[in-house]
Amino acid sequence: MSLVMPTRVLVVGSGGREHALAWKLAAEPGVNLVAVAPGSAGIATESRVRVIPGVDPLDPAAVVGAARELAAELVVVGPEAPLAAGIVDALQAAGVAVFGPPRAAARLESSKSFCHEVAAAAGVRMARARSLMGDELGGAIEFVRMLEAGGSRAVLKADGLAAGKGVVVTDSAASALELLPGYLTGDSFDAPALVIEERLEGREASVIAIADGTRAVALPAARDHKRLADGDCGPNTGGMGAYSPLPDLDDAAVDRIVASIHRPILAEMARRGTPFRGFLYAGLMLTAGGPVLLEINARLGDPEAQVILPRLASALGPVLLAAAKDRIPTSVPDRLPVTSQAAVGIVLAAGGYPGTPERGQLIDGLTEAAGAGGLVFHAGTARRPDGRWETAGGRVVTVVGRGPDLGAARECAEAAADAIAWPGMQRRHDIATELPLPVGAAS
Repeated sequence: MSLVMPTRVLVVGSGGREHALAWKLAAEPGVNLVAVAPGSAGIATESRVRVIPGVDPLDPAAVVGAARELAAELVVVGPEAPLAAGIVDALQAAGVAVFGPPRAAARLESSKSFCHEVAAAAGVRMARARSLMGDELGGAIEFVRMLEAGGSRAVLKADGLAAGKGVVVTDSAASALELLPGYLTGDSFDAPALVIEERLEGREASVIAIADGTRAVALPAARDHKRLADGDCGPNTGGMGAYSPLPDLDDAAVDRIVASIHRPILAEMARRGTPFRGFLYAGLMLTAGGPVLLEINARLGDPEAQVILPRLASALGPVLLAAAKDRIPTSVPDRLPVTSQAAVGIVLAAGGYPGTPERGQLIDGLTEAAGAGGLVFHAGTARRPDGRWETAGGRVVTVVGRGPDLGAARECAEAAADAIAWPGMQRRHDIATELPLPVGAAS
């Protein structure tokens, strides 16, 4: 089996991740058109990319209709919500090649308790945890107290989709106990269900692989910064910045992670009759005792995608199409080739985020940021009739700098981000500043 380049690709979604996917795919030789549904005005600025704004990404019939009208040779589903809504199932039933897991396999992300169940069956190590429903407040209190007695703290996770903001890492049993009722009544998040995990110590990392149901081909490792403010302070967000590569996770370590986490998870999902084809995202904690799985996501991370995709040195489209058709050929290496450049991404967010974002604020400096060498991926922007840009979401843009090393990439990203401003803008200034020692270096 040889790789085939899809010439017409439909990307489902409208955020910064989808902008990065469209940017990458549209630049690959042999691709004639990338369409993004519903896309955004910012995504539409890319050459060989057009958007289909009237398509509801949660409506299976609408997405199938768009794919057929486009005569798409490949559909790539970006966000988690369309996966949970069964978009992939509908496209497969219509005979359309689609990269992404069907609803049953996407439960790895949409249900934290299901992820723990699959990981346990696959022999993959995760933190100690307990899954609870709305009428189990007593059991939740008991587990938090048990963790406290053992010298550990609790991590509270909404057992459902929460756009990356359903996790609270608590600093004490008292703070965890105060938050429990909001999770279990559904006041804090839509689903009145909760997974409580033991808090682990270490550095987080993301290792994402392209999976065809059996095989996993690794993308470059990345690290996301989830807290809103510098120094990892403030509430959790969908992500305020990312960087790649990681000094503390070399290629050999990535290979071991894929062998010990991704492949066993894929084998267990296949054993259950729900093979996983798509981006298999392992969110990890690099502890003193080795990597521990924190969560599985069923798609590319955001903002990890914005720093991973610019580092790829080979075409992505043919590998995604091969995975969508159930077999990545052996000619594709276990890790996709990368350039020698590093990438650092800084998310610029609206005032009020991660709560209710302030919309309609005039954005200055997007052109200047690109002129400073930054890649600007739009996530929450809108274009006014006069051509100027305004805020239209929580995370507004991701600004990516590239360079021969992380220091140079960060300098480029900071300079580009400094060119952009609007009233109430929020950002971090410490992305990729406190870098860990390289693998094998003395501490």
